[in-house]
Amino acid sequence: MTTSNIQELSLKTAKKNLKTAQLYEDALKSGQAQLSDKGALVTYTGKKTGRSANDKFIVKDSLTEGLVDWGKINKPISEEAYASLKAELITYLSEKHLYTQDTIAGADPKTCVYVQVITESAFHALFIRNMLSAVNTNSALLSYGEEIIENYEPEYKIYHAPNYEADPKKHPELNSGTFILVNYSSREVLIAGTQYAGEVKKSVFGVLNFIYPQKGIMPMHCSANTNQQGEVSIFFGLSGTGKTTLSADPERLLIGDDEHGWSDEGVFNFEDGCYAKSIGLTAKTEPEIYHASRRFGATIENVKMNEDRSLDYFDKSITENGRISYPIYFIPNSKFDRFVRKQPKNLIMLTCDAFGVLPAVSKLSPEEASEHFRLGYTAKIPGTEMGIVEPEAVFSACFGAPFMPLPAKVYGDLLKDRIAKAKVNCWLVNTGWAGGAYGVGKRMAISLTRSIIHGINSGSLAKEKTIKHPILGLEVPESIEMPEESWKDAEAYKATAQKLLGLFAERK
Repeated sequence: MTTSNIQELSLKTAKKNLKTAQLYEDALKSGQAQLSDKGALVTYTGKKTGRSANDKFIVKDSLTEGLVDWGKINKPISEEAYASLKAELITYLSEKHLYTQDTIAGADPKTCVYVQVITESAFHALFIRNMLSAVNTNSALLSYGEEIIENYEPEYKIYHAPNYEADPKKHPELNSGTFILVNYSSREVLIAGTQYAGEVKKSVFGVLNFIYPQKGIMPMHCSANTNQQGEVSIFFGLSGTGKTTLSADPERLLIGDDEHGWSDEGVFNFEDGCYAKSIGLTAKTEPEIYHASRRFGATIENVKMNEDRSLDYFDKSITENGRISYPIYFIPNSKFDRFVRKQPKNLIMLTCDAFGVLPAVSKLSPEEASEHFRLGYTAKIPGTEMGIVEPEAVFSACFGAPFMPLPAKVYGDLLKDRIAKAKVNCWLVNTGWAGGAYGVGKRMAISLTRSIIHGINSGSLAKEKTIKHPILGLEVPESIEMPEESWKDAEAYKATAQKLLGLFAERK
């Protein structure tokens, strides 16, 4: 059986492009979700409270065989296995009440991608409506974030069946009953066996990460903001490094919190919404996200709801990966036009160095920036995961390896070329420890990091002379204290710095 001869799914009776209130009503009636005290739509995703990385596959065929970086992350599945699973999924969905959302990924109208999401879940239809630009064929009913397109023809389709599970005995290429299958030739994604909404969002990101480099566009797992003059700063960083916090600057406009493209014309957001972690959320620490989570239209996943329907953002009994989605305009200082038609001014790589050896900030050359980008370094600390008793280096190529189907070198070279062409200032900012490793030193003060980011954005740090670090080789602005100066034991610093350099060398 081939993909081409599988009977396509009839969408004649599907509920097409329902708006927020309509999707609320259906999600509540069907029992998919509950209503919080402030009006957000709350659901629980069962045993899958995060991405199912081991259940994601890419169809290996004549198109992808020589392009995809095959391995533990980008695992292959045969065309025959894909066709069989698609046939089963189409049969299953044909018996369900379906919702379709016609959406647009990418804020550049010249290169955006039309993505149609077909799902059995009203909750997930609302989620993707929050995350991407919605399409509206009736201007009289236009809502914020919608775009009018008379003849919408999807370029990619996502078939989403969270309540369906395959039989792994029948399909030995699968690892479980859950599957996320990407077929770049037929331009389809199949998602089944998981309620976690992030799978839909990240599948779109993966598609753009495959398409855009072939058009000379740099796709980035990053946040970005700008000032009123259009001077853009890009923030790369893995979880826990401060990417969302530091880019949410009240003095600047937020372009987006997660996924962007960088083209000859400028920087643009892939999405029209935000997908934020909720653990420990308070009005004091993250006021913008906190208030966004308490509005009608937000979706909440896996956050405990009290008897009075208030949300407990500190309860970890379900998961530490509670999530909130909301349209980006819920953030007061967000940028209405998510495309800044200027080349970025600053590129900031955030790392939480739990070894305590990196300077608070270093200025990088284009070659160094490309190298650190391909490394994607941060560190875990004891207590974050079972079995971690001392700082542990973590590397995720391109600061988003799970979502990058092409070899890291493709993205690294593209980034280096764009940095050099636009003469972007590049920085490595340590949001981790100083004065010693975790357990001995202290975490970098957020006030210090914010002042560094302010110095980067204002241009003052770029004007300073730099001093080359004798061990790390990094160029440190002269106003910044060298990291070893805050260590009590100079020899311990040297040994730890050499250890980190050794870990870097192993990954190159």
